[in-house]
Parts: sequence; structure tokens; C-alpha cells
Amino acid sequence: MTLIIAAVIVLIFLRLESWPARTAHQGTAELEKLGKDLRSAFVDIAHLQPRITINNRVYVEQTTPVSELVVLSLRIEVEHEFLHTWVGSTKRVKLHGTFTVKAGFDLRQDLKVDIRPNQIVIQLPHAQILDVAQDQIDVLAFDNGFWNRISGEDVQSELSILPQLAREKAVESGLPAEGERALQQQLDERIHTPQPLHLIFKNEKKSE
Repeated sequence: MTLIIAAVIVLIFLRLESWPARTAHQGTAELEKLGKDLRSAFVDIAHLQPRITINNRVYVEQTTPVSELVVLSLRIEVEHEFLHTWVGSTKRVKLHGTFTVKAGFDLRQDLKVDIRPNQIVIQLPHAQILDVAQDQIDVLAFDNGFWNRISGEDVQSELSILPQLAREKAVESGLPAEGERALQQQLDERIHTPQPLHLIFKNEKKSE
């Protein structure tokens, strides 16, 4: 009986002694599983594998097969009018443009995921306008002066102004900031973590 009691005491002692190591191993395993889930989420959403660290140890190195991630697009309409008078003769060009403006992230910059027991921090650049694509151009006015004629340069100049106006209008409407919120929502819907997930945007400029 004494031997049995002694054996039980030794077994309990060994279990207690190894408990911190087993707990740490279990915690690391859970964090590594979370790292795999985050990696899969970014592959699904952004077609890339970010750099992932777990408790300051590099778990996955970044691979970036694509350079940009588009998260939102917006259809924008703009107008611009050109008037020029020379010796009493006025020429006028007025154009209306429809553009699809895309907002997202430049993935050529660093994208890092830091997983800790109490939080997950994802660092990436601010969202910005990635593309302005022309959908349609309508001529609202095209009036030559009697001797002040519209030139090809006048038309090209007006055509080049329209996408700039569409880009500016998209920025003013808050499309880049909406893109950041959209990414946060996509990650929240894709990844369910016990600890809070924070997106940290590093660069100061949100758009060009």
C-alpha cells in the first residue's frame, strides 16, 4: 500500500512539473493553427501569403504573386467644360465621362501578421486608388468659333482631364477609407478568432 501511495505521489509530481511545458505547447499549437487559418484567408481574399510571426518568431515568410488587391469599385460620372475666346471668337468643348474607379492595397509594400495570445495585429499600407478605367465619354458641346477653331490638342487635353477629376471625386467620396473598412469586414467574416484582430495602416498617405 505504501508503494502504491508513493507511486501516485511521484506521478502527480511529474504531471505538475511538466504542466507548464504542456500548456505552452498547447498554446503554441493553437496559435499555429490560427496562423494557418489567417494564411488561408489571405490566399482566398488577396491571393498572397503574408509574413506571419507568432510570439515574435517568424512562422511564414511573405510571398506576393500579385502586386495589388482591389477591394472596392465605384462608378463615377464627371463633366468638364473648356471655353476659349480669341478676338471675339469663342470655342467651347464640354465632355461628360463615366469611369470605374477601383480602390485597394499596394501589396508590393510590406504586409505583416503578428499573432499573440491576446491580440492579432495585421500591418499593411493604407488603401488607395489603384485604377481609373474609362467606361463612356459623351460630347455635350462642341462649338467652333468663327475663326477660333477647336484643335486636336484641345480635345486631347479635355480627355486627359476627365480621369483626373474622377480620381479626385473618388478620394473626396471616401472610397479609399471605405476600402479599408471593407477589408476589415472581409477578414472578420472569414476569420473568427478568440482575440481581437486589429488592422494597422502604416503609411501616412491614403491616396495619391
